[in-house]
Amino acid sequence: MKILVINAGSSSLKYQLIDMENESVLAKGLCERIGIEGSKLNHTPQGGEKVVIAKDMKDHSDAIRMVLDALTDKNHGVIASMDEISAVGHRVVHGGEIFNKSVVINDEVKAAVEKCIPLAPLHNPANLIGIAACEKAMPGVPQVGVFDTAFHQTMPQAAYMYALPYDLYDKYKIRKYGFHGTSHKYVAQEAAKMLGKKQEDIKIITCHLGNGSSITAVDGGKSVDTSMGFTPLAGVCMGTRSGDIDPAIVKFIADQEGKSLEDVDKILNKESGVFGISGVSSDFRDLEAAQNNGCEKSKLALDMFAYSVKKYVGTYMATLGNVDAIIFTAGIGENTAIMRKAILDNMEGFGVEVDDAKNEKAIRGAQMDISVDGSKVRILVIPTNEELMIAKETLELVK
Repeated sequence: MKILVINAGSSSLKYQLIDMENESVLAKGLCERIGIEGSKLNHTPQGGEKVVIAKDMKDHSDAIRMVLDALTDKNHGVIASMDEISAVGHRVVHGGEIFNKSVVINDEVKAAVEKCIPLAPLHNPANLIGIAACEKAMPGVPQVGVFDTAFHQTMPQAAYMYALPYDLYDKYKIRKYGFHGTSHKYVAQEAAKMLGKKQEDIKIITCHLGNGSSITAVDGGKSVDTSMGFTPLAGVCMGTRSGDIDPAIVKFIADQEGKSLEDVDKILNKESGVFGISGVSSDFRDLEAAQNNGCEKSKLALDMFAYSVKKYVGTYMATLGNVDAIIFTAGIGENTAIMRKAILDNMEGFGVEVDDAKNEKAIRGAQMDISVDGSKVRILVIPTNEELMIAKETLELVK
């Protein structure tokens, strides 16, 4: 069975076609600048060179049609016809309290996703557009929604509620939702395999560290707390996001700088984090290079990031009581040995011991155990694969 995975943005559309017989990626690509002059499709077939197709895409329906044409093209296609696509799995950012698992999409589901637009005004509309485009281009093919927030719906109320007047929760569902759920779920499953144990028998902390970062406490395969909150702005400091701050700072900045709430929101989301501190970049490779050249603000930014992650790891060790493993994933978690070491430095008293040699030799794209022999808490590097997780969830619902 072949599953097409779609991640639709406001002006972009990422895709992968995955053969679930062996979980291989037959093709992947990106439609850019949808509805904007200069739109193009970047398409890479399995074992082939990237093909760039420059063509106007006035909307997502055009983009989906171009994707399907590329997948079936006689020169760079990977399937004979669209009939080989058994189902489509869609990444949907926000499912609110409505969805605690993936679902086959129907009119009722689409209406519910629309109700969640106030919670994700930049993402859910684009996700719905992608769904509509696939339904138009592929009538009769099952469509499945896989929600970023669903994995975290197992959090207990004491973990997800904010200490605000309760009627604000009743009216607007203001609470912690968490994000990156598909990634956290995938690496949690892979960690259980690496440990040779059942998911329900282990307690782990998963660290999804990229330009956007979140930490999750997973008990028995279920999320019991996570660092991101009502929005992805909360938690650790990130590439351009501030992470946790005193909420009174918002009004203070607005008053002192004469800015609107929208202006301050932009500062916190787009101009803060390690970029805001360093003034150099949101890319950790640039920051490490700048630090090595004596940039003190870049060093401070990296130190702040490591410290904020360490605090959440420590908090979730207390939440879980005992921990079997700490998992590092996503761009920074998988590829930056210096940051992994900095985050877990001086935690030997908690049974967390990094093997420096293993940490330095961790191979990009490979699962690795980088803890010292006999470490009470295992330290695992596990490349995430959100597209494969979406395909698995889709297959489970339609097979």
